Amino acid sequence: MDKKYDALFTPWRIGKVEIKNRIVLCPMGGTSLFGWVEPHHFDEDAANFFLKRAENNVGLIIPGIAPLRNMLGNGWLYKANGAFRKLKPFMEKIHKTGAKLFVQLTAGFGRSFALDDMMAMLVKNKVLGALVRPIIDPAYLSAAPSESPNRWAEDVTCREITVKEIKKIIFAYAETAKKLMDAGVDGVEVHAVHEGYLLDQFTFKYVNKRTDEYGGSFENRYRFATDVVKAIKARCGADFPVSLRYSVVSKTKGFADGAVPGEEYVEVGRDMAESERAVKYLEEAGYDMFNADNGTYDAWYWAHPPAYMPENCNLDDVSHIKKFTSKPVVCAGRMTPSVAAAAIAADEIDGMGVARQFLTDGEWVTKLMEGREEDIKPCISCHNGCFTMSKAKGTANTAPLGDTAHMARCALNPQTMQGHKYDIKPAKERKKVAIVGAGIGGIEAAMVLKERGHDVTVYEKSGEIGGVFIPAAAPSFKEKDRALIEWYRHEVAKRGIDVRFNTEIKDISKLEADEIIIATGSKPKKPNIPGIEKAIEAVEFLNGKAVGDKVVIIGGGLTGSEIAYELELSGKHPVIVEALNDIITTKAISLANSSYLRDYFEWKKVPLMLESRVTEIGDGWVSVEAKDGTKQKVEADSVIYSVGYYSAPIAPKGKRVHVIGDAKAVGNLRTVIWGAWDVATKI
Repeated sequence: MDKKYDALFTPWRIGKVEIKNRIVLCPMGGTSLFGWVEPHHFDEDAANFFLKRAENNVGLIIPGIAPLRNMLGNGWLYKANGAFRKLKPFMEKIHKTGAKLFVQLTAGFGRSFALDDMMAMLVKNKVLGALVRPIIDPAYLSAAPSESPNRWAEDVTCREITVKEIKKIIFAYAETAKKLMDAGVDGVEVHAVHEGYLLDQFTFKYVNKRTDEYGGSFENRYRFATDVVKAIKARCGADFPVSLRYSVVSKTKGFADGAVPGEEYVEVGRDMAESERAVKYLEEAGYDMFNADNGTYDAWYWAHPPAYMPENCNLDDVSHIKKFTSKPVVCAGRMTPSVAAAAIAADEIDGMGVARQFLTDGEWVTKLMEGREEDIKPCISCHNGCFTMSKAKGTANTAPLGDTAHMARCALNPQTMQGHKYDIKPAKERKKVAIVGAGIGGIEAAMVLKERGHDVTVYEKSGEIGGVFIPAAAPSFKEKDRALIEWYRHEVAKRGIDVRFNTEIKDISKLEADEIIIATGSKPKKPNIPGIEKAIEAVEFLNGKAVGDKVVIIGGGLTGSEIAYELELSGKHPVIVEALNDIITTKAISLANSSYLRDYFEWKKVPLMLESRVTEIGDGWVSVEAKDGTKQKVEADSVIYSVGYYSAPIAPKGKRVHVIGDAKAVGNLRTVIWGAWDVATKI
């Protein structure tokens, strides 16, 4: 191991509990040991997930939020005795690895609860809401400190939670913590004065308009959080550690309005001055650790940073707040081991919080310790598997219910949190398999097939692997995407996979193979616009074709928006022309990603011509027609079109022919990789 990481592997204490190293597996929605959306139970998938990470040298594990009250059925966790009985032997297994484990308990989401269209309707329709209340109660789940707009469905007003309900939640925290302590859990984490969840909303003046003991003054606004820790300590004893998930600064300008890095703004949530006071106050109430970052659901990209956010984006604020508490402080948010180790060595933080990298590669800590950094498959912060809750203008949460109910899967690693669906088993019969296309899908299929014992040959018409992901990884902010391509190249060489470069296959009948996989990707759609020959396609730009200063981008979407972002970062002046009412409307693109781009474009005043279309492209201009029929000419030194792609398989699916990835259906890395495994695990 490189000596620069030494500080990561020193012991530390939370209260009287000693942690063997400074690496904290931070909580992620969907990794609860007691289920997430479904009724409380001991979740075997989550347990296996954490045990494998414990066996791979993580110091402290904090599973994802355990709802104190069932989302379905309304039952209380502390009454789920069967789950606690199964938890005890699991904790014995965890402790044999040397790891420690805290359980994170949530009071709820408040106005941040991700209502979909159906749940929004149940909140608005009191009669229907009452009928389904014994099964699911969205009005309770989204209840806030005061009446306020839901983050996901702006036309829904969340009701005010009652004092009686608050007291029940405080009681449930204490009772559940006692059950956890008796089952051998090392501590609990209170969720959360963090990310704009319910307890955090009580601290915000822009959400909390109450006039009772839970509103108004600083002490009243933080009372819910302090009442909780006092109740836990009274029930479990002073020595039972209680961590607090904590956002140092809210980075929030208003409802659904966040502040991006570098922006000057007026804070409506918790600013640094209040945070300095709050962290002392919360410590005095009894909290033993602060598991910290920044943000709210109105500025979600701080707590769930996409690729656009800087690495170690929360470190400056978290290291500052450590000066105001004597308790240990953990920092999360695209943390890198080298920077985290240096910060720990300098006593700026006490622990490195890492979440989604553990989804992508559960052995990354072991690999780091063994000096095998090149073997670590990098998380690219895409959120395509772990957090697909999405929304556009005028929608509620558009993610499929199956995704919302099963978060914390991974686009890059199908085996994460999916039971035994993608187990790699030896092939019953060794076959010769030809793969046409060395993009991400083709290489993933090759690795799985090779591991299962098949004889695999990959044919690639270019001179390198990566396919369309190479231009996709070209923007300056896609350093992790480029690292992922390097990881694939490293793995291909290490595993001895036979890739025939500069070999274009036009007729698959000439391939000597038992099975053939077509992974030839997609081709761009070309809009039928007069003058389109004067424009360039998105991939041409990403591959390095130069453009002028004023650039019109036809088509928003993720690709068009990221191109506009890259152009603005480089000092150019992009304009997006999009036919729909928002730049990003695709389902499964996380709100953490899309809201960053919306907020950034608003800050930088990037023109977004929504519900509009380009009708003609001329020399130095484009003609744009709005939905209402009005037309205008927009200056354009260059025009880039990004209006989607269509599948381009070189052969159709057949008896021994399998079509995968974008060649089957245009999607994203998740559909490409999971689809490759769907085929490769069955041949």
